[in-house]
Amino acid sequence: MVAGCLVGSRPLTLHDFHASVTQMQYNSKERTFEISVRIFTDDFEKALSQETNTKVHLSGSPGGPNDKNDPLIEKYIRSHFAYVNSQKQNKVIEYVGHEVEADANWIYLEMPYAEPFKGGSLKQNALMELFDDQVNMVNIQYQGQKKTFVFKKNQPVQDVSF
Repeated sequence: MVAGCLVGSRPLTLHDFHASVTQMQYNSKERTFEISVRIFTDDFEKALSQETNTKVHLSGSPGGPNDKNDPLIEKYIRSHFAYVNSQKQNKVIEYVGHEVEADANWIYLEMPYAEPFKGGSLKQNALMELFDDQVNMVNIQYQGQKKTFVFKKNQPVQDVSF
């Protein structure tokens, strides 16, 4: 009867921490940053459901050309992930798609970047509106160098440079 001991005011979750990992890798041939965001599906569904005031389910067969959740995901990620270069220009981030892998969702983005990367300001505050302990780690790879930045509720925007 262990299950009886687990009943409480908080629902059971599949994980005890709230985190996402973002990879930003520069493709010099295409002159673009290829970006992937890995986020727990249950947390992401909760965030999307809250934004739309309707229950959102991301399991199934996402990522196809007619995925009904793509507009929701794109709108959400655009409002929580952004980059401003050192010349104070907002860089365009293109939504490519998403896919489900086990208990996580992968969100794919591209950011055209023709000029040399001299740093700027990066925002990664996904899920911070839901979880005070949310941590979003961003790994940036540019011309053989790699740096990691950690975003928390009290630091959702950071200066990044190489």
